[in-house]
Amino acid sequence: MAEDVCCLKAKLREKDREIAALRDKLAQLEKNPSSAPELHNKVIPLTPLTVKPALSNEDIMRYSRQLLLPELGVKGQLKLSRTSVLVVGCGGLGCPVAQYLAAAGIGRLGLLDYDEVELSNLHRQVLHGEENQGQAKALSAASAVRRLNSTVECVPYHLQLSPENALQLIQQYDIVADCSDNVPTRYLVNDACVLSGKPLVSASALRMEGQLTVYNYRGGPCYRCLYPVPPPPETVTNCSDGGVLGVVPGIMGCFQALEVLKIASGQGSSCGQQLVMFDAQDARFRSIRLRPKQPGCAVCGENASVTQLLDYEAFCGSAATDKCRKLNLLSTNQRITVQEYKSILDNAGPHLLLDVRPLVEVDICHLPLSLNIPLSSLEDRKSDHLQLLKEGISKLKQQMAGDCQPSVYVICKQGNDSQKAVQVLEKMSGSEVDNITVKDISGGLMAWAKKIDPTFPQY
Repeated sequence: MAEDVCCLKAKLREKDREIAALRDKLAQLEKNPSSAPELHNKVIPLTPLTVKPALSNEDIMRYSRQLLLPELGVKGQLKLSRTSVLVVGCGGLGCPVAQYLAAAGIGRLGLLDYDEVELSNLHRQVLHGEENQGQAKALSAASAVRRLNSTVECVPYHLQLSPENALQLIQQYDIVADCSDNVPTRYLVNDACVLSGKPLVSASALRMEGQLTVYNYRGGPCYRCLYPVPPPPETVTNCSDGGVLGVVPGIMGCFQALEVLKIASGQGSSCGQQLVMFDAQDARFRSIRLRPKQPGCAVCGENASVTQLLDYEAFCGSAATDKCRKLNLLSTNQRITVQEYKSILDNAGPHLLLDVRPLVEVDICHLPLSLNIPLSSLEDRKSDHLQLLKEGISKLKQQMAGDCQPSVYVICKQGNDSQKAVQVLEKMSGSEVDNITVKDISGGLMAWAKKIDPTFPQY
């Protein structure tokens, strides 16, 4: 008996060592996701999908509730199993798209994202969990999809879509779902789909609103037909800047998956020349008929000038990222660093700190003794806010000796709106407000949190 106990204890210790080794390997893969064998950092050639001649008993059981639909049936289900879909972006839109396409039995699912999971993603990117923080989004999403439906071939790509790889990648898939959140990628995906002859199901979500359109489908318009010229970078707002309620991209992603499934199963989409708009505040959908395909379109027109992919960041004047953009509107002598501002505080230099964020952001966090006047109020010359500014400058002058100009330092979240505010205040100086020296604090409150005070909240 004693020998049996000793033997079992030895086996238990061996198993503990095996478990510890597996945990170390998992931690290493999560720290360095590019080393995961199933995660692709480049475009790989894919073999054709296996054609199912019929549904298995397991298929019939799994998909029984949708097989009962006359609009789908066995023929439609078999078409789904023979269809490949590339999902560009595994974020708020891409997560529900991937989840429902996999659940419905799509044949192959390509999941592309160059980013990694962050805590701020989790309120809307529902395929990822707390344990996935720091992991490649493509791999995290693929793992969740495989747990849902192991019969779907899932191909995760931890790479950034670029003019060098987009065509090679998109040509291998039947349908593309654009779940990105920046303008250069939207143009890149559109042009690659047109040049490859692939339908593009595109959606967006911001704040409490969402939109969806199907491009390049059955003779319908492409993205460039409707937006031949990209918008000025400073007018574009993304979720990092403007916020979003998590359920809104969830709803729009489900809508994207619906249109992909309709196209893949042969039912066809009715959104080929429609812009579907969702207002979450009023819980309403409305549809706007779009203009048809344009003969003069640069990429899908009769005499197309775009016959190969180009530099879309240069074309749009902005980076292909959904992170907060960084504007450079001021000269270096109009800006100071957070370290320089900290020195001003430490030396008790008299000044006025002007926080130009909306009140909803000021409620999240703010520096002590700052005066909040939103940028929009400065731009609109709102009298009550201008009066607050004048009073602040007047109090500052009383603290100063001599005829020195009052110093006003402007701060916001990332250092973008503060630059715009400096330009507005410089135009006001000497007329609507007394002469002031005004400078922007570069990098804003997020730079303050990273470089000066690590306890300051980041959002």
